[in-house]
Amino acid sequence: MKKITTGILILASALLLLAGCGKGSAKQSDNKKVKLGVVGSDTRTWDFVKEKLAKDGIDLEIVEFTDYNQPNAALNDKEIDLNSFQHQIFLDNYNNEHGTKLTSIGNTVNSPLGIYSEKIKSVDELKDGDEISIPNDPTNGGRALILLQKAGLIKVNAAKNNLPTVEDITENKKQLKITELDAAQTARSLQDVAAAIINGGMAIDAGYSPKQDAIFFEPVDDESRPYVNIIVARPEDTDNQTYQKIVAAYQQDDVKDFILETYKEAYQPAWETFGKK
Repeated sequence: MKKITTGILILASALLLLAGCGKGSAKQSDNKKVKLGVVGSDTRTWDFVKEKLAKDGIDLEIVEFTDYNQPNAALNDKEIDLNSFQHQIFLDNYNNEHGTKLTSIGNTVNSPLGIYSEKIKSVDELKDGDEISIPNDPTNGGRALILLQKAGLIKVNAAKNNLPTVEDITENKKQLKITELDAAQTARSLQDVAAAIINGGMAIDAGYSPKQDAIFFEPVDDESRPYVNIIVARPEDTDNQTYQKIVAAYQQDDVKDFILETYKEAYQPAWETFGKK
């Protein structure tokens, strides 16, 4: 009888242990997994946010892409759940060209463009006929031309607003040669050109400190609003509570402090200046 009683107690203990393990597994499986697409290998800010989200039961998987053409297609095809790499003008242009309706759900940072050079220290040193490489996509290319205008190097047709092309240059006194390359290639072109206009994230990936290394840095002012980087979702997911928690976790003071400390002025938190969305 004693052996039977002991056996029952052992069996009961084993069942309780299994039940406890089962509860732990269930709790772990309750974590909501969200795939976020980014461009480039520098994910330090999102890694910081990811740690915060884990405490709230959200498992953020950061998916790295190598160029700007991939993350929106992946989002629309439901290969990822969100992306964070672009500004509103880029998104609007993508939607218009591809018939999609991808939608911004929150602002992140402003990432100013810079003019970089391995050969000169100032834009004033550019000589007649020098070559400058710029991104070849319509939105960043247009932004780059406007930056060259702000640097006093060219003038563009004002009627083109934020989307001038090389054909819209109305004044180019130094007869600068403007070469259009994939945005990921502009930093690599610096050995071959007098100067290159490089997006903030691409410059960081190439080892530059944008505020210190650029020979001309895009000013952040009222005209910067269309270039604020955003978190983007499919239209049916704009009110998804988990995604809204991700936006809220990003737009916090600790993230702002992390960005300012880590990137100095290369990335500038945008949600306080330009609104949360």
